[in-house]
Amino acid sequence: MPPFDPPDRDVQAANRRKAEAAELAKPIHVLGAGLSGLAAATYLANAGREVHVHEIRGDSGARFDGDFQGIENWTSGSDFFDEMRQWGFDPEQFKSDPFDVIDLAHPDDEITQPRTSDVAFRVVERGTAEHCIDQGFKRMAMEAGAHIHYDVRKDPKECHIIAAGPKDSSAVAFGEIFHTDHPNHVTFQLNDKLAPGAYSYLIIIDGVGLICTCLWRQQKNSSRYLNETIAWYEQHYDLNRKPIKRVGGKGDFSLPTKYVHEGRYYVGEAGGLQDFMWGFGMRYAVTSGVLAAKAVLGDCDYESEVRERLVPLVRASAINRFLMNRVGNRGFKMVANHWMRDQKKKGDGLAFMRWMYKPGLGRRMLWPIVRLGMLRRKQLKDGRTVHRLPFRKSLGRDVWEPSARGNEIGAQWDAIRRSGGNTSFSESDA
Repeated sequence: MPPFDPPDRDVQAANRRKAEAAELAKPIHVLGAGLSGLAAATYLANAGREVHVHEIRGDSGARFDGDFQGIENWTSGSDFFDEMRQWGFDPEQFKSDPFDVIDLAHPDDEITQPRTSDVAFRVVERGTAEHCIDQGFKRMAMEAGAHIHYDVRKDPKECHIIAAGPKDSSAVAFGEIFHTDHPNHVTFQLNDKLAPGAYSYLIIIDGVGLICTCLWRQQKNSSRYLNETIAWYEQHYDLNRKPIKRVGGKGDFSLPTKYVHEGRYYVGEAGGLQDFMWGFGMRYAVTSGVLAAKAVLGDCDYESEVRERLVPLVRASAINRFLMNRVGNRGFKMVANHWMRDQKKKGDGLAFMRWMYKPGLGRRMLWPIVRLGMLRRKQLKDGRTVHRLPFRKSLGRDVWEPSARGNEIGAQWDAIRRSGGNTSFSESDA
């Protein structure tokens, strides 16, 4: 029997504790102070870690300009705000408006109403105002003890978590924010003419409205799509519209071959964790930020968790996008009709959206075709490989003459712009 030597064991155990303590004392660096980066920082700071967040812009939400976005509530069986509370976040830190019914505008101008007894989605505002979700997450991170450094450039190789925003364009959105006396409301429109390959929407919250059109095909003179979209909504709703400013943004949609690269965790848009179908990304952003934080703490394997929880949803959305790209308004009408039939059968309009994102045998069989037919392999500067959705070229049906009302709206905005009206995202930004 070997000799028993307790002192040596005690020394080894003490050395292990010292090494663990030294590792825990090392600061964690996060690149990007968007929702995913701030979610990771808050979770880590709440766990007692020193966290530094590095952001190239002057504030969280600075890439936005007061535009409304939705947090979906159909890609899991639980309410997302309940999940946030379990992770230690306080949804009361920012303003949100829940909706259980919307207007669904068909390509032939029929309007129906998907509805649910649950919360279908919540509308939040993006930007630097105190009530915006970006500022809410900033407050939560700072209250937890995270250090946020704005207006700085940080080498990604010096960071543990990468949460940077989009670099390229797979799609763009153009919108107008306006004053209105119309009550709170959401309309979602499927129309291949006004929103090539995609959709437009109207959101009204507390006297402020946003009309936005999303373009999944490249266009010249993109503003004409927004002008015609505004004309359509004015025709169908009593808006009493008084324009404030025009806004927009771009989306970069890609799927990386791996989510941990050279020891760094890629979250949110940096990790390609976006909805290819509708562009929803905030839920994926926050979830991936939390999973990365848990991985840093040694509580999960980030690569495995992302592939199990988020990648099937992203792939399902990419398959949906592949199918959407191949149908015009006739296909959009079929989708809208099926949605309403499904609601009548099941008594819940949210069931159709859950089905759209449900991984199944059919979607698994389609995935290789989608990856080869829609995505393009690209090597990034950081050494990662992604399968990226390129910004598709325009089609012949995208050429049409503007309506008289569309031209009037364009002229109206030109006059407002010359008198000081702000445009935070122009065609050149796309």
